[in-house]
Formats: sequence, C-alpha cells, structure tokens
Amino acid sequence: MVLAAVLSMSAAGCGGDDDGAPSIEQESATSSASEGDGSSGDVPSTETEGADDSTGGSVPEDAPTWHADIAPIVSQSCSGCHTDGGIAPYVFSDYESTAPLAQALAAAVESGSMPPWGAAITDDCTPPLGFKDDISLSPEQIALFRAWSDAGAPEGDPELAAELPPPPDTQLDPVDTVLQMDASVTIDGTSDQFLCFSLDPGVDEDRYFNGMQIVPGNDKIVHHVLVFLDETGDSAEQAGPDGSFPCSGGGLEGTLLGAWAPGTVPMRTPEDVGMRVTAGSRVVLNVHYHPTGLGPEVDDSTRVELDWMDEQPTWRGEMALVGNSDDPGELLPNEGDAGGTPEFLIPAGAEGHLEEMVFEIPDDVPQLRVWSVGSHMHYVGTGMQIRFQGDGYDDCMLDTPNYSFEWQRLYSYDAPLDQMPLAYGGDNIYLRCEYDNSMNNPYVVEALQEQGLDAPVDVVLGDETLDEMCLGVFGIAVPSVL
Repeated sequence: MVLAAVLSMSAAGCGGDDDGAPSIEQESATSSASEGDGSSGDVPSTETEGADDSTGGSVPEDAPTWHADIAPIVSQSCSGCHTDGGIAPYVFSDYESTAPLAQALAAAVESGSMPPWGAAITDDCTPPLGFKDDISLSPEQIALFRAWSDAGAPEGDPELAAELPPPPDTQLDPVDTVLQMDASVTIDGTSDQFLCFSLDPGVDEDRYFNGMQIVPGNDKIVHHVLVFLDETGDSAEQAGPDGSFPCSGGGLEGTLLGAWAPGTVPMRTPEDVGMRVTAGSRVVLNVHYHPTGLGPEVDDSTRVELDWMDEQPTWRGEMALVGNSDDPGELLPNEGDAGGTPEFLIPAGAEGHLEEMVFEIPDDVPQLRVWSVGSHMHYVGTGMQIRFQGDGYDDCMLDTPNYSFEWQRLYSYDAPLDQMPLAYGGDNIYLRCEYDNSMNNPYVVEALQEQGLDAPVDVVLGDETLDEMCLGVFGIAVPSVL
C-alpha cells in the first residue's frame, strides 16, 4: 500500500492537551493588572479618557466602530469558538457581549495568542498555496482592534453595519454515521494510558467518506485520538470487559483514517477524494489518556462522525505521519550531540534547541498529491517547519513558528486537487523542530508540576506526554484504483 510505504520512514502517535491556548481571560487579567486600577474583576474597563463607548461622549471621527469594522472580523475569525455552547469561555455574539473585553481582545490579537492559527508566512517560508478556513488576522485588522479599544470601543451606527461573513465551520454537517465507544473507562493517577476501542461501521461493501469529525468524550483527559481501519476485523476479539484493550501510542497495523488533538476542526477531503472503509472492516479508536493528577475522570462517549460519499471517488485519501526518528542516519547533527553522533535529546534547561530530520520518500511510492499538512510536538515544542526537497526544488510546506500543543490542526491547501503540491519517490521530507526546555516555557512548568517536579529534566523521543515528538502530518491522495 502507498501509505505503508510512506509510513515505513517512521511514524508514531499524535497528541495535544486540552487546557486551551492563552485565552481571552488570561489576556484580560494581564491587561487589568497592567492598568493598575485596583479593579478586582477579570474584565478590564473599556473607558478611555476623551472617548466613549457610544454612550454620547467624544469619539474620534476616524475611530473604528463595532458595526462597521470589528463585528465582521469577530464573525469570521472568533465566533466559531466564542459562541453559545462553544469551546471558548466568552460569547462574542453582539456589541454588548464584546465591548467590555475590548482591551483584552486587542492584547490577545497583538500577542498572536488569538485567534489560534499556527501557520505563518515567515522570512524563510512561503507555502506553495494559501490554506482553507484561515482565521489569522492581517496587521491592519490587528491595528483595528487596538484603535477600537483605545477609542473606548464605540458601537457606531447599526444602520451602517457592514455585512457579516459566515463564522468558521466547527461542526461536521451532514453526519451520516456516528461510531461511539461502547465502554466506560476511568483514568486516575499520574501515568498516561493508551486504550483502543473496536467499532463496527456496518459496511458490507467498500465505501468512502469525505468528512470526519472526532469528538472527545472528556477533554480533560483525552490527549489525542487516532482512528485506524482494521481491515481484518480481528480487533473485535481483543476488547476486554469494559470494551477497551491496551495498545501502543503509535496505534495499530492498518490504515490511518484521521486524528484529533485540541484545536482540530472537522476534516474535509478535496472534491472527488474519499477515505476508503473496506467491507467487513472495523474502525479502531486509539485514545491517549493523560490524567489530570486531581482525581479520577471518566470517558464514556468519545466518538467519530462520518459523512459518506454516494459514489466511488477518482482519488483515495490517506493520512501519513512522518517523523519522530532517533536514527542517526535521519537526524541532522546539532551542538548537543555527544561524540558527534546525532541523537534526539533536549537537555534540561535548553532554550532554542533544534532537532532536524530528513526522510527519503521510497522510490516505489507513486506520485502523491498532498492536500493538507500539520505539525505536532508536545509541551516543550515551540516551533516547527516542514519542507519538501528534491532535484532543483526546496519548497516550504508549513511553518508554525509559535507552535502550541493546545491548538493543533491539519492545514488544508485552498486549491483544486490538480493544483495541490506533489511529492515524488526519491525526494526528501525535511522537519525542523525547535524546543524550549526551560522554566521560561509555561508549558514545561505545568508539565513538571503535574509530576511533582520543580526543575526541567532531559527530554527524549517518546509517546508519553512528558516525552517529545517531531512529527509531520500529511493528507495525501492517490488514484483510487491503486
């Protein structure tokens, strides 16, 4: 199989955490503290001397207003999460709910913590195409938030309101099939657990889906989920009394259909590309659980939702994980390598530490079309770049220079399939991962506290949350006849 050939380069689990990226609430508290006004609330005041938030006071003539300038940005880039019942703590549905947080909003977008979009154009990386559902803000939009806040968050005239773009799509629609774990597991203690659940998709002939959403049952403990296709159906015999069976962090032998980590949105393949589920097969949820350290937590409802295609597509979609190597032949040397032999090791206290890997695509792999790409590390990771390199070309596919394990996603190229980037047998995939294993990294501090530690330790490659990874995630398409 094409995927097996690609994965033979090196593959392992995918993950994230569930506490969320630096939130508006955190930015709000920071803004309040910096004001020094003695306020005890989490929400800063929007009042600015000489300005007014549409209550009749003086507002600069050229000041941005909610209706004309801010509401369209909030609708397009914020309301997918900051909505009633959404994953974010505040609802930005109208002027009254948003204006009190004007200062915090300005600080959050200026710091880059909001909206949570990791892909960037940098000095040494311009991806070959733009990405779908890009919620990142332009410098001009960021400046509007600051100007709006500084002017006292004026509402403006509702009669002159700009047209609102649709919010980001954060739910799969339609959903044809829901496969939910038939089990209840309790996670406690301090050690990570990897459990698998075998589910019957009810497919008596080969079928293809073009939409998938993975929904964690308890995001306090679900670190990540991998979805595999068990074509033999043997996984049905492995389940214990609670419906689960232990499995490794890297998953099972079988085709990877999809993955979830915090920040992941529903997966949609390009037009005429479908993920195949073969007749008689089982779908296996491989769940990495990370205990909170605060007592037992239960998961009884992690599920996967599918949208089936009516006909066989021309192209078959697959997911490929490439990276996580400790092979000296694939690792590039760095200053920390003992005796000059490359090894994957992030020393305690290291800042700006780089691990670089190069993988050759096997010669027998047919030409692949790459429709999406993602980066994955754990707590210590701070930035990652992925490049395709071959005879006469060196293309940067993705750069996430402000990587956060709390907000991960697959970035899908915004173009027809025939314009998607190509990968060729014999060419290379280059991964560069940057790490901060010091107490200056708040995620390291958090991870150490969970383990009762007060100082960094050496970090090595591994599946556990306190280990590290350097992993590229790719959505690829091959002719469905292969």
